Amino acid sequence: MDELVERVDGQDRVVGVVSRREAIREGWLHRVAVTVCRDDRGRILVHRRSEQVSRFPGLYEVVVGGAAHVGESYERAAARELAEELGIRALPRLLFTFINRSGLSPHWLGVHEAVVPDAVVPDPDEVAWHGWLTEPELGSALLEWRFTPDSHEAFSRYRAFRSAQS
Repeated sequence: MDELVERVDGQDRVVGVVSRREAIREGWLHRVAVTVCRDDRGRILVHRRSEQVSRFPGLYEVVVGGAAHVGESYERAAARELAEELGIRALPRLLFTFINRSGLSPHWLGVHEAVVPDAVVPDPDEVAWHGWLTEPELGSALLEWRFTPDSHEAFSRYRAFRSAQS
């Protein structure tokens, strides 16, 4: 069965409950929560999606995440996704939200940050490979490897957010 998500408006207010497949097909806004994972040395976790996943198989990602379930906050969705995909318990910190128009359909994207252990245990059904990159290494990888559209948009905004905080 397809997961249910909250359809939201341009101000991120709930207007109904729909299947995620329907939200994507119709281009309806819904919520997605992602986390930029750093280790205690500041490196960023990058992973390649499994070839078996339905969305963007085999592409690289800078963020870990997925759709928020009905009634689930961005933070709870981000924490659940970290547990499901990486096998870790962490409390991601919501940094910002925005309407992301890249990818399969428009959606509200809640971008989080978390410091996680470097010994993650990814779900092999979701993650084919993972590694830790410094920001300069990631900058090069973003130009050379095939990343998901969400990764480019989210990480560009993440870097701008962090620069503004410095």
